[in-house]
Amino acid sequence: MAMLKLCSCGKPIDISLSKCDVCKPKQKERHKLYDRYRRDKEAAAFYNTKAWRLRRDEALLRDFGLCQHCFKEKKITLATEVDHIIPIRVEWDFRLALDNLQSLCHRCHTIKTLEDKKKYYS
Repeated sequence: MAMLKLCSCGKPIDISLSKCDVCKPKQKERHKLYDRYRRDKEAAAFYNTKAWRLRRDEALLRDFGLCQHCFKEKKITLATEVDHIIPIRVEWDFRLALDNLQSLCHRCHTIKTLEDKKKYYS
């Protein structure tokens, strides 16, 4: 029997999928609109550089591929993202500083991003 989880719309889906077939196109369109109208163009270009990809890999290796926030709570969770502790919109010069990077799971990265918005942009 296949393992199931709930999609964000509430429909049961296979655990290996991120979204159901109905929600996946909606998510893709949402990302497309965000990239077009809200994303900082300079930051988007930076995230496509070889220098960033190499530094990101270094941070993941340093952190053994584990989410650092979960690890502090004694939970083992794979990191899927590398976060700037001080956002690059706040301090552009720290964008490649290894000590300004932390490996996070998607959940912790979302929480941290919301905290950053309150702290730096409100």
